Amino acid sequence: MNIGLDKLYKECVKAHEVISSYIHKTPLDRSATFSRMTGGIIYLKYENLQKTGAFKVRGALYKVYKIAQSSKSRGVIAASAGNHAQGVAYAASVFGLNSIIVMPETASISKIEATKSYGADVILYGKVYDEAYEKAKEIAEEKGYEFVHAFDDLDVIAGQGTIALEILKELSDIDVFIVQIGGGGLASGIATVIRKLRGSSVKIIGVEPENAPKMKMSIKAGKPVEIEAKPSLADGLVTKKPGDITFRIISELVDDIVTVSEDEIAQAMYLLLERNKILAEGAGAAGLAALLSGKINVRGKKVVTIISGGNVDLTAIYRIILRGLSSIGRIVSLRGSIPDVPGSLSRVLQIIAEERGNIVEIYHNRFEPLVDPWHAQVELIVEVPSIDIVNRIIKRLKSLGFAFKAE
Repeated sequence: MNIGLDKLYKECVKAHEVISSYIHKTPLDRSATFSRMTGGIIYLKYENLQKTGAFKVRGALYKVYKIAQSSKSRGVIAASAGNHAQGVAYAASVFGLNSIIVMPETASISKIEATKSYGADVILYGKVYDEAYEKAKEIAEEKGYEFVHAFDDLDVIAGQGTIALEILKELSDIDVFIVQIGGGGLASGIATVIRKLRGSSVKIIGVEPENAPKMKMSIKAGKPVEIEAKPSLADGLVTKKPGDITFRIISELVDDIVTVSEDEIAQAMYLLLERNKILAEGAGAAGLAALLSGKINVRGKKVVTIISGGNVDLTAIYRIILRGLSSIGRIVSLRGSIPDVPGSLSRVLQIIAEERGNIVEIYHNRFEPLVDPWHAQVELIVEVPSIDIVNRIIKRLKSLGFAFKAE
């Protein structure tokens, strides 16, 4: 390839030598739960336990190190939805440089505050990464700061590739590697190392949110294209367009790209928290979401995916938990109508209690025009042990003349 696989691989090795004293060697763990659920042998690389809470610090450290070594720049500037921001801010503090980070206005408060905590000046601009990027380039010219791209940079890509070096040192016989794609830096670095050390023996699958399939669409078009990206739980994977460098690497080295829905991402986040006691952000759980969705056949195969970040906004966790519980039938909405007379609602609640359902919310509407006269519409949010219990509750309510359905 024009970029040079051998040269980029050597840069990955050099990057690991440089950054290893500034990062954590994160765990690679076999998950019995997800192996059982998918039929494969599933290993998770916990980059959510990395410095700054995400893999991004690897590429940032190597790039900022090279800037510090080769120039007299007063500082560095970057654009990021969060994790690259923290990585660059941390790297700048390590190597004694000032840092400015331009973040989209939609960035989570937790990521903004974390970035500031590493000493960076934070500027909020635009709705998505691409708009923040343009602003950052403008400021870089004004101030004479070095711009650190979030993904379309060979040094950044080399830093991200160090993850694969660590993994292959522990686990050499991999069949499938599943990797998230935002701008493509992580996937490019991973694919470079795997192809150099394992050739085509490992199948590499990229994962994007359905709301931002820019790399998938670009490969289909044969060139980088701009899409209309929508908001996603995996906000770290939302860009309008892939990088030129990352597009070239991924289109040549990655075997396939699948997309995951918002519900699939939420369920993966929920299951990581419930089963593995691991807190992952949406982008961090996207690879696992692809596995659990069944879109990739991994039965009997040894599979690695990266939990790439854990910087989830704490205010969003309860919504993720509720969404996860709903997706597996542990919390449901029961909607129906009952006679608007004393005792009707009590009878409904008694049946739910007898079936070990726990009422979370009750909505009682006497003024719904679509229900029969002298009736009231009722919606009950209920925690239940299983979906079988829901069916039993609905059946018992029907026997009393109450028509309810689960939503």
